[in-house]
Amino acid sequence: MEDTLRECESKPIKGEVKFCATSLESMLDFTQSILGLTSDLQVFTTSHLTKSSVTFQNYTILENIMEISAPKMVACHTMPYPYAVFYCHSQESENRIYRISLDGDNGDRVDAMVVCHLDTSQWGHGHVSFQVLGVMPGASSVCHFFPADNLIWVPKLQAHGHSTM
Repeated sequence: MEDTLRECESKPIKGEVKFCATSLESMLDFTQSILGLTSDLQVFTTSHLTKSSVTFQNYTILENIMEISAPKMVACHTMPYPYAVFYCHSQESENRIYRISLDGDNGDRVDAMVVCHLDTSQWGHGHVSFQVLGVMPGASSVCHFFPADNLIWVPKLQAHGHSTM
């Protein structure tokens, strides 16, 4: 709980707008303030197409990677708290959104959402991504999968994506 409060109360990094939503209405209000009040919105999440009791397993990419074209995005991440709290944020720097079909070693199927942050130069040196990847801010883009309970909001576009492979 302390980490959630600390994250929600901390200053955003340069070029970022953030908000901790405690209701769907407040999440939508924030999202519309970033993406536009008149925009039709589309939301993407990771979907587990099969259910299993396996916690960790290796996955293989099944099909072409689908890039979701969007001029802006708002990402909302669930936070540990006694009631629903979503850490929602948007960055001015360029991001790319992908949908990837995965097949687990035990046959599990997942349509996973991935976001790649192309400019990490404003991120803090202590960010976990840099520790895991062994790089410094701005030296590399950072891509990460979204858990099934996280949301990616984008303006609804006519063409929803194209294959990149």
